[in-house]
Amino acid sequence: MTKIKRLFILFVLSFLFISSLFAAPASASVGGANLKVTIIGTNPYPAKIGEYLNLTVQVENIGGDKAENIDIEIVPQYPFSLDSQANAVQNVGVLNPGRTATKEFHLFVDKNAQKGVRSIDIRTKTGRDNPWSEKSFDIRIGTETFNSKGTVELKEIVSDPKAFMPGDRGTITVTLTNTATTPTVTIDGSDFDTNARIQAAVLRPLSEGIIVLDAPYEEMGLLGPGNSITLTFNVKIAEDAAEGTHNLELAIEGNSFDYNSRKNIPIKVDSSNIRVIPSKELQMINGESTLEFDVANTHPNEFNSVRIKPEAQGVRFYPVEYFIGPMNPDELFTIEFNAVADNSSDSRREISEPINLTLSASYGNGINKHENIVSNMSIQSVEETKGGSSNMVIAGLLLIVVVAAGVFLYRKNKQSKR
Repeated sequence: MTKIKRLFILFVLSFLFISSLFAAPASASVGGANLKVTIIGTNPYPAKIGEYLNLTVQVENIGGDKAENIDIEIVPQYPFSLDSQANAVQNVGVLNPGRTATKEFHLFVDKNAQKGVRSIDIRTKTGRDNPWSEKSFDIRIGTETFNSKGTVELKEIVSDPKAFMPGDRGTITVTLTNTATTPTVTIDGSDFDTNARIQAAVLRPLSEGIIVLDAPYEEMGLLGPGNSITLTFNVKIAEDAAEGTHNLELAIEGNSFDYNSRKNIPIKVDSSNIRVIPSKELQMINGESTLEFDVANTHPNEFNSVRIKPEAQGVRFYPVEYFIGPMNPDELFTIEFNAVADNSSDSRREISEPINLTLSASYGNGINKHENIVSNMSIQSVEETKGGSSNMVIAGLLLIVVVAAGVFLYRKNKQSKR
């Protein structure tokens, strides 16, 4: 029985060892799995038959570790071909977690290509010895022509958040409307319907620091006269994005090439945040005080879940954290904290020594969480003699008694003289 038990344990250990060997290659290929590849730009869109196509490929490190020596390879299939086979592989280098990089590839669309959707493969890998990870993408060639005469116009742009901060993620939502007002229109004696077709729509950044995370929309159907459709694109702002207004381009493929259009989509990047300013002298008298601060939202749009938290060594604050909630642009909010010196603290200091005060402001800009620290403040400790005021009161009472006694004696002497 003992021999059988030993054999069973040996079998289990062998199985675990073999499993670990087979698991190693899978984890080794995580370098590819950690990379998210997206085609964020095709110019022109759709690709034109017999012409060159500029393909912008974005790679993002969505893993938890740094990815080193990243290569991107494009594997074209008919009707696509590379301008040079030497440009098939491009090196990105190193990508830290959450960072992105883009590379451009130039392809030629064969002059005998047919209109429609064709696929192309893009491969990525990290390190020389790691395997390739491959993903297939669809690319539209040409455009179908319809006799419809509806015209698509951009009616509304909504950015959430309204103004981005560097590093933020959010959405750009556009509303497209068929501006036709009647079901049909007569042109040169021929009747045409006024439906509008949106065969494709893509959002492209026109400046550095703006990243579009979504692939183009395709085959969104038909819009009748006066009808609208809403498209939402997820975007990301780089940490080093410049402040100001950035422009994106919304390219729309309509009923035919004559009805294709490009719309400018502006978004704002602004790093202004929550400011916290003392509204009266920061002073503790005999280890107690009420500290007052003005909190201002200097950003162009509303912040949500605004919280202020004070910290100072050897001091306790009530409340521990002040929750303000939403704050509109340019809104000012006054808050108070009761500060009490912690007499039990081992870090007691001289009464006259200033106490360093740090305030942290936490808030949300859309779905993004932010925090900024104010640390250049100090609380002045002041000690007042507790007996001083009582002695003055006693002295005042004695003075009153002496004066009253003097008046009484004066009146008494005056009456006796009579």
